Amino acid sequence: MRFETVCQLSDIIPGTGVCALVNGAQIALFRPRDDEQVFAINNMDPFAQSNVLSRGLICEHQGQLWVASPLKKQRFNLQSGVCLENPEVAVASYPVSVSAGKVAVSA
Repeated sequence: MRFETVCQLSDIIPGTGVCALVNGAQIALFRPRDDEQVFAINNMDPFAQSNVLSRGLICEHQGQLWVASPLKKQRFNLQSGVCLENPEVAVASYPVSVSAGKVAVSA
């Protein structure tokens, strides 16, 4: 698996997301808490057909972390990319590595 460094951990404010271009694809990176845990999913909201998921709100449901799309409000699991409201729909999720304050994604 090949990882590409996309940003510094400090570039992602805890509780928010940012967007990075990785191999020509928009990837939404989320840092739910003030620690080194970062998640990566495709930035494209499949319902709105817009690259907006990085601007969504991070929420917790039944012990799992999700991001709610800012447009149509569907929630996507930050680990698997599966949609809570419609499990037949999912966005791609990607492995993330955080080392020495640098965030790298394998996409």
